[in-house]
Amino acid sequence: MLRRHLLAGAAGLSPLAARPARAQEWRPERPIRVVVPFPAGGATDVWARLCAEPMSEILGVPVLIENRSGAGGMIGADAVAKAAPDGHTLLFTITSLVQAPVVLGNAPYDAVRDFTPIGRMGSTTLIFVIRAEHPARNLAEFIPYARGRGLTLGSWAAGSSGHVFGLAFNNLMNLGMTHVAYRGEAPMVTAFLSREVDAGINSLTSVREHIASGRLRPLAALGSARAGTMPEVPTFLEQGVEVGRDWSGFVGLLGPARLPAPILARLAETFRLTMAREALQRRLREIDTDPGWAGPEAFGREIATVRDRWIEITRGMDLQLG
Repeated sequence: MLRRHLLAGAAGLSPLAARPARAQEWRPERPIRVVVPFPAGGATDVWARLCAEPMSEILGVPVLIENRSGAGGMIGADAVAKAAPDGHTLLFTITSLVQAPVVLGNAPYDAVRDFTPIGRMGSTTLIFVIRAEHPARNLAEFIPYARGRGLTLGSWAAGSSGHVFGLAFNNLMNLGMTHVAYRGEAPMVTAFLSREVDAGINSLTSVREHIASGRLRPLAALGSARAGTMPEVPTFLEQGVEVGRDWSGFVGLLGPARLPAPILARLAETFRLTMAREALQRRLREIDTDPGWAGPEAFGREIATVRDRWIEITRGMDLQLG
């Protein structure tokens, strides 16, 4: 199945990137800086660091991760959008790239126009979790328990999937939870463990160890299918809550707009080779991430489609931005 994904993704690679001879024309002149628009320790940071080592080996220069968080990921993304398109400054990010501008407004960049998609890494299942001292074992128990208790609902960023779908659940079930936005998943998980936040939607990658330790309890998966690595947790939809139907985000690598074709070709081929490594795929699956490489053209189409859908999902919603 994974091999089919890789082959299918290769079909989305630009003609230049598909020709190894052309892909060898560009050589980086100095270390490559990969901006992660969230703090160190979160899922996006973990994914970026896993990819950095093999990319460095292939390109022959250091690939350095720089965490620049804030404004739902827009601060780091904007730094890359404004960087020189010389292949030495890249962005490793998630769906927040297109979500935050829609929800927060006043975006300093256009998520489609101001970036060059290089490759999609894959996706992860988002899980609604609560602190384990709350007694609910499923949504049917949590809904009546939460009403009127003044619980807090965390999200890793205002405008994110966790924010919008968490509030959709809150509003649909009239739970009265108060939204609290953090500057990434790592600070949000810390808030969970220090009892600052009661509930929230997070990537399974970021909360798995705390579920295993018994400090967090998973109640529902977002989307239309259960997580392959945690199939015992039913979806919102299976529990009769119409939240997150067919939703799936992305994780991927981008550069500034107008990357010259030889640079894009080399970077896209490098990322494809990185994603093809069995050791990397195995490690991604171990941390609840589904590898699903796609080349520049296919990834670009997905980014535009997800942005358009996010506009539709959030239209008319009264979003708390705290």
